[in-house]
Amino acid sequence: MGKSLEEVNESVSTLNKKSAFRKILAFFGPAYLISVGYMDPGNWATDLAGGSQFGYSLLWVLLMSNIMALLLQSLSARLGIVTQRDLAQASRETYSRFINYILYFLAEVAIAACDLAEVLGMAIGINLLFGIPLIEGVLITVLDTFLLLFLINKGIRKMEAFIIALVMVIGVSFIFEMIFAQPNMGDILNGLIPSMPNESALYIAIGIIGATVMPHNLYLHSSLVQTRKFDRTTEGIKQALKYNFIDSTIALNLAFFVNAAILILAAATFYKVGMYEVAEIQDAHKFLAPLLGTKWAPILFAVALIAAGQSSTITGTLAGQIIMEGYLNLRIQPWVRRIITRLIAIIPAVVVISIFGEGVTGKLLILSQVILSLQLGFAIIPLIHFVSDKSKMYGFHISRTTQVASWIVASIIVALNGKLVFDEISGWLEVSENPIVLWLTVVPLAVSFLILLLYIVFKPFVKKSKIAIQNHSPHNLKLTFSKSEGYAKKDIAVSVDFSSADEIALNSAFELGGTAANYTLIHVVETVGAMIYGENIDDHETSVDEKLLEEYKAILSEKGFKVAIQLGFGKPNKVIPEIINEGNFDVLVMGTHGHTGFKDLLFGTTVDKLRHKISIPLFIVKN
Repeated sequence: MGKSLEEVNESVSTLNKKSAFRKILAFFGPAYLISVGYMDPGNWATDLAGGSQFGYSLLWVLLMSNIMALLLQSLSARLGIVTQRDLAQASRETYSRFINYILYFLAEVAIAACDLAEVLGMAIGINLLFGIPLIEGVLITVLDTFLLLFLINKGIRKMEAFIIALVMVIGVSFIFEMIFAQPNMGDILNGLIPSMPNESALYIAIGIIGATVMPHNLYLHSSLVQTRKFDRTTEGIKQALKYNFIDSTIALNLAFFVNAAILILAAATFYKVGMYEVAEIQDAHKFLAPLLGTKWAPILFAVALIAAGQSSTITGTLAGQIIMEGYLNLRIQPWVRRIITRLIAIIPAVVVISIFGEGVTGKLLILSQVILSLQLGFAIIPLIHFVSDKSKMYGFHISRTTQVASWIVASIIVALNGKLVFDEISGWLEVSENPIVLWLTVVPLAVSFLILLLYIVFKPFVKKSKIAIQNHSPHNLKLTFSKSEGYAKKDIAVSVDFSSADEIALNSAFELGGTAANYTLIHVVETVGAMIYGENIDDHETSVDEKLLEEYKAILSEKGFKVAIQLGFGKPNKVIPEIINEGNFDVLVMGTHGHTGFKDLLFGTTVDKLRHKISIPLFIVKN
């Protein structure tokens, strides 16, 4: 199994930092990418609904959710730091293929629900700030696909800096909103005392929990912490765990401030004057200026909304990549993954807005957060099992006290969700004209998910999972190289792309040439910068690819093969023929991923365009 987010894995070094401050600073960053998921537009909808309907009384739910989030995110970070596995990869190594497919589907539903909230939030912000119609605003959100690709190519530190800048925009905006609103401090403190006004408040409370503790953030955090390269000794791992906990504490408390500010703003403006039904973000924006007496309040509100939607859509996309690669061991081109994710969110948004009008966006946002909350158990429970496993965690498993606290949190979330599902289905059965249809469809589905939840709760207690052997070859490929003494070819070129196709390609090359032949490993950097600047490019991906090529050379040289390496820049079907035709090679060996037709659009193809351009035999090995 490959490394999680391999293009940025261990790309930020924390080694050789002279001062303690610089070392801590090197670890800081992943939690800020996580924190934006806790202040996305879905949170805005639930916070506005809670504040306008129930005043300050649900503030304690936000505080409880933040404490839950800090606990669960620290467990997620621990899993990634210690095992060098993200949550999806750990699940794939633990459960059967059938169970993993279901868990993958549920995780994708959570990503789609999250992305729906971000699409709607950004579209609403664009509409409020520039007057662009909501449906057109939804379609504009497709363009942020290119922003993500640009940022990931610049390296994880640049992406973290961009996200932190957006978080600062959101934070500063709400500092001014609080100054304008002048909330009552006594009421704020009373709101931190647990209470539940009525059943409607429970629905909003579950939505707040779903909006705050997000399942995709658990997958994301376990991957992002692996972007830090640190000393893998016992002391080094302990230090990484400590610094990442500090990072999470600061970042999630900032997210709590933003969420609390939105709820307090709604309570201090709308609830205060008896406007209990302001659940729509558009209504909140419209009433802020007359209630607060300043034109800047709605402008700052819209700017913060766009910043929240843009920042969280980036992290949602990364989470989608992580769950697809982790559960399915499938990697597709990032732009394809991004567009698929975005279209899954855009299509239902456009359809619903077209049919029911723009007034349903608030209900859609809250529904998306309840869906997220319903997915939580299927991410939290495996996570608790993994970090409690002594053998899987190599002695860094969580303490008994933390285990008890984690199971209490999981029980609260699952119990609240169970009550919500039961109440909703009961309500549908009471008002439905054809209840038999619900009994044959919805009820069995709910029971099936309950059985699945019980299975993942008790399965690890019955049978311990197999522990994957740590593999330190590039991309964690389990490569087994053969040695053949007879050979017919003297100079062999092998195209590598750091995927599973490399193993069979290299072994086939060794069977052709044995240990006496000369091998040249060719890899082409395909970034936009590489196409423009060629060998003069100096970006993050180029440095990572060069490093991986050197690691391949070192591993194979140790096994007795004579290996040279060559890095190309641009389109493989153009660059590889140039390298081959300029060199003195007998044969080119290339592995393929075994797909044709439509799949080539997803995964990319080089072989068909290349084979007519080279002057030597091409040996194609199907993976």
